[in-house]
Amino acid sequence: MVGLTSAVGLVGFLSEPDPALQSFALHRLNEDIDLLWPEVSASIGKIEELYEDEKFEERELAALLASKVYYQLQEYDESMQFALGAGKLFNLDNPSEYENTIIMKCIDTYIALCNMHNPTSPASSVNQKPPQLTTSFAGTANGSANTSASLASPTTPFSQSHLPSKSLLSRQDSNTFDPSLPGGGNAGVVGAHPTPLILERSVLKNLQAVIRRLFESCYANGEYRQVVGIAIEARNLEVLREAILEASKVESSGKMKAAAAVNAGKGEELMEYVLDICMNVVQERGLRNDILRLILDLLNDIPNPDYFSIAKCVVYLGQHSMASNMLKQLVERGDGKSLAIAYQISFDLYDNGTQEFLTKVMDELPETDESKTEEDKPMGNGSIHHEDKAEQAKETDPLLAELGGANGSIEPTTMVSRTRERPASEEEKKAFASIRHILRGTKSIELNLEFLFRNNHTDKHILNKVRDSLEARNSIFHTGVTFANAFMNSGTTNDSFFRENLEWLGKAVNWSKFTATAALGVIHRGNITQGQKLLEPYLPKETSMSGSVYSQGGSLFALGLIYTNHGTHVLDYLREHFNKATEEVVQHGGALGLGVAGMGTGSEQIYDDLKNVLYTDSAINGEAVGLSMGLTMLGTGNIKALEDMIQYAHDTQHEKIVRGLALGMALVMYARQEAADELINGLLDDPDPTLRYGGIMTIALAYCGTGSNKAVRKLLHVAVSDVSDDVRRVAVMSLGFVLFRKPGSVPRMVELLAESYNPHVRYGATMALGIACAGTGLHEAIDLLEPMMKDSTDFVRQGALISLAMIMVQQNEAMNPKVATIRKTLQKIIGDRHEDAMAKFGCALALGIIDAGGRNCTIGLQTQTGNLNMTAIVGMAVFTQYWYWFPLTHFLSLAFIPTSITGVDQDLEIPSFKFHSNTRPSMFDYPPEHEVKAEEAPEKVKTAVLSTTAQAKRRKQAKERQQRRESMSMDVDQTPTTPKISSAEEEKMDVDGETAVDDKEEEEKKAEEAKEKKKEKEKVGYEMENMSRVLPSQLKFISFPGERYQPVKKATGGVILLHDTQPDEEKTLLELKVKKAPAQPAPGAAGPSGGPVNPLTPGGVPNPYTPRRASEETGAAAGAAVLNAVDEDDDDGEEAPVPDEFEYVSDGEGEDE
Repeated sequence: MVGLTSAVGLVGFLSEPDPALQSFALHRLNEDIDLLWPEVSASIGKIEELYEDEKFEERELAALLASKVYYQLQEYDESMQFALGAGKLFNLDNPSEYENTIIMKCIDTYIALCNMHNPTSPASSVNQKPPQLTTSFAGTANGSANTSASLASPTTPFSQSHLPSKSLLSRQDSNTFDPSLPGGGNAGVVGAHPTPLILERSVLKNLQAVIRRLFESCYANGEYRQVVGIAIEARNLEVLREAILEASKVESSGKMKAAAAVNAGKGEELMEYVLDICMNVVQERGLRNDILRLILDLLNDIPNPDYFSIAKCVVYLGQHSMASNMLKQLVERGDGKSLAIAYQISFDLYDNGTQEFLTKVMDELPETDESKTEEDKPMGNGSIHHEDKAEQAKETDPLLAELGGANGSIEPTTMVSRTRERPASEEEKKAFASIRHILRGTKSIELNLEFLFRNNHTDKHILNKVRDSLEARNSIFHTGVTFANAFMNSGTTNDSFFRENLEWLGKAVNWSKFTATAALGVIHRGNITQGQKLLEPYLPKETSMSGSVYSQGGSLFALGLIYTNHGTHVLDYLREHFNKATEEVVQHGGALGLGVAGMGTGSEQIYDDLKNVLYTDSAINGEAVGLSMGLTMLGTGNIKALEDMIQYAHDTQHEKIVRGLALGMALVMYARQEAADELINGLLDDPDPTLRYGGIMTIALAYCGTGSNKAVRKLLHVAVSDVSDDVRRVAVMSLGFVLFRKPGSVPRMVELLAESYNPHVRYGATMALGIACAGTGLHEAIDLLEPMMKDSTDFVRQGALISLAMIMVQQNEAMNPKVATIRKTLQKIIGDRHEDAMAKFGCALALGIIDAGGRNCTIGLQTQTGNLNMTAIVGMAVFTQYWYWFPLTHFLSLAFIPTSITGVDQDLEIPSFKFHSNTRPSMFDYPPEHEVKAEEAPEKVKTAVLSTTAQAKRRKQAKERQQRRESMSMDVDQTPTTPKISSAEEEKMDVDGETAVDDKEEEEKKAEEAKEKKKEKEKVGYEMENMSRVLPSQLKFISFPGERYQPVKKATGGVILLHDTQPDEEKTLLELKVKKAPAQPAPGAAGPSGGPVNPLTPGGVPNPYTPRRASEETGAAAGAAVLNAVDEDDDDGEEAPVPDEFEYVSDGEGEDE
């Protein structure tokens, strides 16, 4: 049949009274509507009338035709409504472009309707408003200090006042009505009653039917992830539950189709997918909590649940009761595999939980003999604050109440209800004691220390070159060498550099001495068995006040670094010395040590001690005290603490104190997300730039790792609008904290900022790249940073060098070909006499970072299981403050994570076994050590023969030969034997040893060829010993082919529990190499037999008569007397001898006499 070329006749039939003619016209127009729609659109009103006529039999066909006309006119809302009115005539089975468009519109409308009925609830509590801070944040410039901020500004979208994005995938916001937005563009706005679309009841019913048909189609094809995405965006948890249960049913029935198996996989994989979406995509904390609770309920209903997913949820939700019940259930099973799973969960809980959370878990475990004996001792989380628990709960209830209920608490849903308590057996008591051992962190720290010690690959030649290239008498250079040494040897306990360079160490004065002493804490981080003994010579003494106050303060800071986030047995000690200290420097170090060791404890006693010192209004210790108050209350959101800090920040006149308090407030709001919006808006509207700086840091820490568009937009707005360079710099830098889970997006975002006219913005761009892309070796980030190493501003070059080292950490030439070039550039800059001091300082830090932890550590802001790494994020945030205060540079060591696989059996012993890496050995090998030429005797200077001398010699030889010929009176003419030399060769200088150069070039070529041949011969796949270095990018190539030891979960790096399938057979254990002997006493420590022996002569040269055995003495002990020596300019120290008197002789006086 020939197609229609005009719709005039058929359109006329629509006006006929005969229904048969009308039906005929509708059928014919529907077949060719793609071509005829321009003519039909003029009569769209008539078609609508036919649809509205309920007596007309073909009204659904009229609706379909009207829908297609509106689709062509790009009126998609009307098109969707008429398509829904078409009922079953709207075909979903073979969708074309029209059907796909309408389906997408239906999904958007469904999401909007669901969001209207499920509005956003604050994360702090379902039934409460966000907390109001009773501070001096009264009326601000734009009146947006509270949650009723202006809706018109796209740069102030925080709290409930912001317009929600179109989806959780963060599409562009709009302040106009848009029915495609969740809730019609008004969902979540306080007092608003959104109406996404006014649909008839029948149309709504058809909409639900279409969505249901879509879901059924997805279930049939195994596309469960599509349903999960729609359900999460629509906040419809019932659909989400249904999708997960459907996947589990299909899996259990064994009737899954091949296509479904490919697209969806098992129910467990779908659960992992939902968990990943929940943690990495969902940006609203309230919705995230609801989804996690749903996952927990579903996991508990499964006969053999995924305990590791449960552990991930309970840590985020803070459900310590569920964690302890899960551990008790696994231990009571009694079999070896369940015990191994319990231990593995304990390791995961320690890696991801706060000290406060871990204490609550341990308190709910059955008591053992060990726990009874340690009741009076502070646990690994500083449990000294428990007596104030009731009062503390009242202060923090509004912010900590995150899980629903009238008082913010949630009733934990335990997996197994055990009504009869039975006493634990001896084996169970032993297991619970081991779990406590793990939850305190002692076992993890011990294993990491062993790994870093036995695999230490620190290149001393690089460190020595840094030392030789930087003048030690310059304080910034001496400090730079100290940091390079600390980072290179972080956690390895290798402090030999101090022992071998006592003369260099003796040049440290004042705060350089403080920093050098604190470096021992970085080097011995985790050495909890000997840490306090090592620092004994430096720590403040009660009997005498001898020694430098700088080394005493540094030693308290070092003690805190050793026990980072693990305040076992040292919090009381640090509190005691902090309260007794009268010197500001000692208080400074004590405050930093208390903050690091008591991180996240929420201890009211520590907080009160710090606050008392803060009120003395001392600038030196005030900055450290403000910072430590935030560290102690890390992530608690304690309103009382915030009010105290805000009030004093407005009262004091010291900028250093304000800066410390500003950063402290940011730490209190760590990971609080929407709950921090009130504080953020208030700080950003403050006229003091230092408090605005704190507001930006609050955004960085409250929204760290969330990728929140609202946070990113606020940071970008401040980065280009604030009048303070400091605030603009930190705004750009904070992008790295918010987006570190999406490192690939950061280079594109800061590309233009990296070319800004403002050097502070350029510096912020470099640090944002370093923070977000740390350890990734991302090529886009490196391409941006390479030209910035030659920037005209010294501190921009400094930031570029540090960031490059962060990105290149643990990279080799096989992984990133630019590593060798960048390392050579760092070596060149550090030795360049004409380079600026700030750039050389940054280069020294970079050389330490790129070889962090003996080349066995990377920078990881998230844990191996994907949660936020609280310690690392805090360490990185405080490290960025080195801009103002160099000793804070040591905090970067908190972000260093050992990259290893450490297999432990159910007895928590380290068996000797091998696992397989399906790569070439060179792919993830250590980078080659720096080549240093062997010391040789001075070479004889090559003699240069000038061309004139050579010509004179040749003339003389020719003359002698001529004389010999004449004397022999020979008749035969002889031709001269001297070869003719061209003028070019005559002018050329003769140099001895040219052949040696050629030989050297040939040797280099041969070495390169041998290297290439070796690479070609390398086989893919090799065996690795337990406790070997395994990089994060290498994990996907790791397998465990052995029959005896099998991991209880997929290898994620770190400690992995192994199930011993042959427990009756004898096992071989790895020999531990960490020194068990007690630390050697320092020669500088006063002993019972007399005073200390000074290892330095008055001239600063090592004393040859100092009784020291290098093979036994540690670097900490060797440097004790040097660092404890009182500086000449100290008030309490001995004055330097007065020089002999002498007379001045002016010009001309001597001549007169």
